[in-house]
Amino acid sequence: MKWKQMAVGPVQANAGIIWNESKDALLIDPGAEGGRIKRKVESLELKPLAILLTHAHFDHIGAVDLLRETYKIPVYVHTYESNWLSDPSLNGSKLFPVVENISGKSADHLFEGEGDMKIGSFEFKVLETPGHSPGSVSFYFKNANIVFSGDALFAGSIGRTDLPGGNHKQLLKSIHDRLMILPEHTIVASGHGPTTTIEAEMTENPFLNGFSL
Repeated sequence: MKWKQMAVGPVQANAGIIWNESKDALLIDPGAEGGRIKRKVESLELKPLAILLTHAHFDHIGAVDLLRETYKIPVYVHTYESNWLSDPSLNGSKLFPVVENISGKSADHLFEGEGDMKIGSFEFKVLETPGHSPGSVSFYFKNANIVFSGDALFAGSIGRTDLPGGNHKQLLKSIHDRLMILPEHTIVASGHGPTTTIEAEMTENPFLNGFSL
C-alpha cells in the first residue's frame, strides 16, 4: 500500500489518502480544499471507496460533502460525534471566525467501538483514542506500517484538550493504552504537522516521557 498526506485549510490539517495496487483508495480527514484533494486523487488515478474521519472537528471535515458527492462514497465517524458534522457549535467551526460555519450531512456509518474493519480489500484496526474529542479514533494499517492518529498524537506533542469534550487525562491514557503498544517502527501520520514514529514519541515526546496515570 501507498499513502500520502496533504496539509489543507487555514490551520493546515493533514488530509490523508491510502491506496493499494488496484488503485482503490480511502480518504482520511478531508478537512478543506476539496478541489485540491480531488485533483490529487485524479492525478494518481485512484478510486475512492470511503471517507474515514478520525474525529469531526471542522478542520477535518470541511471537504467531506464535496468528496462524498463526487465519488458517491460513504462517510464513517464515531457514534459519539454522530451529530457533529451538521452542528457548527459542536464541530468547532462556530468558534473560529477564520472559517465558515460547517453544517454538512450526517455520516453514513458509525463506529460503535473499536476492532478490525474491512472496506473493499483494505483491512485495518479502528482504535478508540478519545481525549482530544469524545469520539476520536485512530486507524492502524498493519500491512502499511502506519497509524493515522488524528489529533491524538503529534510529533513531539499531543492534541489539545481545551475544546468541548476534551479531557487531558483521558487523552494520555488513550495514547498509552492504544498507540504506544503498536510496534515501535510504526509510522504515525498525525492530524497536523510532520510524521513521526511510535519509537520517537516513546523516547522524545515531552508530554509522554515519564508520565503516570
